[in-house]
Amino acid sequence: MRILVSACLLGENCKYNGGNNRNEGLLRRLQGHEVIPVCPEVLGGLGVPRPCVELRDGVAYNCHGENVDAAFHRGVEKALAQIEEQSIDLVVLQSRSPTCGVKQIYDGTFTKRLIDGQGMLAAALHARGYRLVDVEDLDTVPEL
Repeated sequence: MRILVSACLLGENCKYNGGNNRNEGLLRRLQGHEVIPVCPEVLGGLGVPRPCVELRDGVAYNCHGENVDAAFHRGVEKALAQIEEQSIDLVVLQSRSPTCGVKQIYDGTFTKRLIDGQGMLAAALHARGYRLVDVEDLDTVPEL
């Protein structure tokens, strides 16, 4: 299988706080598959570390109240362009991320309150018919 994966899950230090979300269980399950890492926030030109971001009414704001929507959209477009000519069998994304959240995202108030919704990349991939799975739901993917 060819699998697009949030780069932070692979151990890449691309999270807003400079860290990663390395997931050993996922790494074991990815063995023998072709893995394509993606971090749309970095692709969009945001540095590491960077202020945390949440979506408010579909617009990306950092914790200082600055609108960073253009960088987020730029990163999503670059990520989509990278996979445009590839056949992707599955997409595994980081939970709750403003770009990669599959089922839930933070509500934009920076109070750690979750709402149902998708991050920008997840929504764009879903709209294009890609098969998405939240990393916390790996058990629902028997072939992986």
